[in-house]
Parts: sequence; C-alpha cells; structure tokens
Amino acid sequence: MALATGAKVITGKVRQIIGPVVDVEFAHGQLPKIRSACRIKRVNASDLVTEVAQHLGENTVRCIAMDSTDGLVRGTPVESDDEPITVPVGKEVLGRIINVIGEPIDEMGPVRTQKRYPIHRPAPSFEEQDTRTEMLETGIKVVDLLEPYTRGGKVGLFGGADVRITVAEGRWMEVPKAEEDSTHKA
Repeated sequence: MALATGAKVITGKVRQIIGPVVDVEFAHGQLPKIRSACRIKRVNASDLVTEVAQHLGENTVRCIAMDSTDGLVRGTPVESDDEPITVPVGKEVLGRIINVIGEPIDEMGPVRTQKRYPIHRPAPSFEEQDTRTEMLETGIKVVDLLEPYTRGGKVGLFGGADVRITVAEGRWMEVPKAEEDSTHKA
C-alpha cells in the first residue's frame, strides 16, 4: 500500500500506543479524514499501515494498526495522503492470497492489476444483488453432501486435525472388528 504519487502528504508523530491502537498528532488543521491510511516509518522493520478511526481533538487522531505494533515508539514519524487503504481487484487476484492492506502474502510476486478498491465501500444496491438461492460448493464432500450451505449467507464451519482423526479412528475401529469376525467363523 504505497502513498499516492503527487498527492499532498500530511506528516505527524506517534503520541501513544495501546496494543493495536495508535494515537497520532498532526499539525494544526492538517488532520487526515476518518478511514484514511497512515504509514508509520519503522526503523528496523517494514512500514506499519494504520487507519484513522477517530478524531480525538487537540490535533490528534486515533488509528487502528493493520499489523503488530511491537517495537513502535512515541515520536516515530507518520505520513498520510488522506486516501483510504485499497486492495487490488479483478481476475488477477483470483487464486492469490493478499492481506488487509492489499499486499500479496502467497510468495507469488506482486499482484499486477488495473483496479484497486477501498476496503470500506458502500453496499451494492438492490438492483445489483442476486436473489436466487444457490448452494455454496466448499469442496469438502461431507459438508457438501450432508450439510450444504447457501451462497451469500453466514457460514460457521469447525474442522481441522481433530475432525480427520475422528473419521480415521472410526475406520480403524471397523477394520479390526471385521477381521475379528472372520477369525471366529472358522
């Protein structure tokens, strides 16, 4: 998430850090808008991107960090171009893994796309929405067959190693029992 070229850059300093919350002080009358991105230049790490969440008064804004604030200190310089955090969109993003600030984290190089959208956008109008009921294909056979989900709704799915082990244990218990039955028939 780079600052826009040619845009007016507003500078400030970190005043307070409380977990993922960072308070930044800017010059009088130079506050970035709410939902604007701020980039904090860290010395021994990559830049930290934050988003303005609240104007506190006294030329200070409260920001939410999009990554860990470990090692961040008061007085660190902050820059904002008064633009929101954007992420790449389009066919080039399909099959890629990106983080909340639009950077690829799948080690497949940069995402080359023509369009970027802000992470906060208005909901689509009713005319743009589809009202058909469709099944969401998860690719997990047990889910798709026994408990199918509808597309567009909220889905909660628990799983992982425990689920696989339970299924595997069930198979292991069946196999010895079948072998046991065959030995007793003789």
